[in-house]
Amino acid sequence: MTSSSDRSTAVSVDGTKTYEIRTYGCQMNVHDSERLSGLLEEAGYVQAPKGSDGDADVVVFNTCAVRENADNKLYGNLGRLAPRKTTRPGMQIAVGGCLAQKDRDTIVEKAPWVDVVFGTHNIGKLPVLLERARVREEAQIEIAESLEAFPSTLPTRRESAYAAWVSISVGCNNTCTFCIVPALRGKEEDRRPGDILAEIEALVAEGVSEITLLGQNVNAYGSDLGDREAFSKLLRACGQIEGLERVRFTSPHPRDFTDDVIAAMAETPNVMPQLHMPMQSGSDSILRAMRRSYRQERFLGIIEKVRAAIPHAAISTDIIVGFPGETEEDFEQTMHAVREARFANAFTFQYSKRPGTPAADMENQIPKEVVQERYMRLVTLQEEISWEENKKQVGRTLEVMVAEGEGRKDGATDRLSGRAPDNRLVHFTKPDEDVRPGDVVTVEITYAAPHHLLAEGPVGAVRRTRAGDAWEKRTTAAAAKPAGVLLGLPKIGVPEPLPAAEVPACGTHA
Repeated sequence: MTSSSDRSTAVSVDGTKTYEIRTYGCQMNVHDSERLSGLLEEAGYVQAPKGSDGDADVVVFNTCAVRENADNKLYGNLGRLAPRKTTRPGMQIAVGGCLAQKDRDTIVEKAPWVDVVFGTHNIGKLPVLLERARVREEAQIEIAESLEAFPSTLPTRRESAYAAWVSISVGCNNTCTFCIVPALRGKEEDRRPGDILAEIEALVAEGVSEITLLGQNVNAYGSDLGDREAFSKLLRACGQIEGLERVRFTSPHPRDFTDDVIAAMAETPNVMPQLHMPMQSGSDSILRAMRRSYRQERFLGIIEKVRAAIPHAAISTDIIVGFPGETEEDFEQTMHAVREARFANAFTFQYSKRPGTPAADMENQIPKEVVQERYMRLVTLQEEISWEENKKQVGRTLEVMVAEGEGRKDGATDRLSGRAPDNRLVHFTKPDEDVRPGDVVTVEITYAAPHHLLAEGPVGAVRRTRAGDAWEKRTTAAAAKPAGVLLGLPKIGVPEPLPAAEVPACGTHA
């Protein structure tokens, strides 16, 4: 999973014990945090007031082991909470996630004021471990080596009333040399199709109109079930769910991207014309060193097939620059592949060592200044392509699902924002008619920038939806209580491109 960011949970409430969750990492971590919130609320906790910044009865760090200096960041944050814990009787601190799975005892050794350490396989134990630590007055460290309960069976507190993640598998069977995730989350385990569809149907009944199927390697789904076409069948089954308007998935692996998946995407109306396909490198020799089981020709062939079947598909990718042993010729092969693929956007990362990965011990580590120079060349090229591809959208009429919090300047510009079917971000003129997140508007694109589109004319139509009703119901209910916000879940689909340079964990991004 790639494109990491830090997020906090906070909601203003009164009474009982409060909690705050700080999430680092990818969509899988954020999805886990939704479950942790649900578990704590089921146990009687309520979220701490917005801006509490650690001033809660329970502070949970849901960590990532992929980010550069992830451990330093964690210990720095834990250190800042230590004096607060001494002045707040009963306060508890818990650390979970990939870094906890990896470092376990080290966390309590370096931060003995931590009360609970739990891993990626036993997030359902958090309330029990907190209570046990309180009663026994000593740190509880419990790291399961295999999955105890599929996360989607746990209670949850979702970010959005109109869009939701649905996890279809956990773990990964790949052995990419830059990635430690399989060692921390284990081998792939697939949910039964009926369980997935039942969850989606329940979400749609609550008003959700867009779902994103989530997995470490989402299109390998079925390998644990003995059905190589299970993922394409799942996409087609999603197309039969009444009221489900948009289906997305992240992130596939080129090795497992088969023709039946392309056909299912093209033939299932509610599967969106969008694909995030991690390339990582355009050089065959570097792909071999990464243990990525495809080559440039195979990758570009997939892109060509997708575009033939879905002409308006927006395709994005992940790319690592400066992997050990990368020569200038290797880098030029990546540049060539980018020119050929013409990605709508790319999440571009400078390689840096990750302890515990084979690549960290490889010879021919590339000097930082060389990596930086190549990175800037690649960014410049992709920016040009993104802009050119976005300009092709000018004059098109698109259905945009209104989003919440996507346009930072919407208040100043009197605009609203949302996502087109291909997941491009669209800012549009605020109509006279009331429009709610989850509703759908029809707009004509008048201007394109590298990372967003503008519809400066009047809105053609507004379609009020059950998803908008669900958002309004939730907002009205929240207004009856102290004001607050929900989980800091990233935007549904592909985040804004070109984040700070970091190495992706695998094919799923946040």
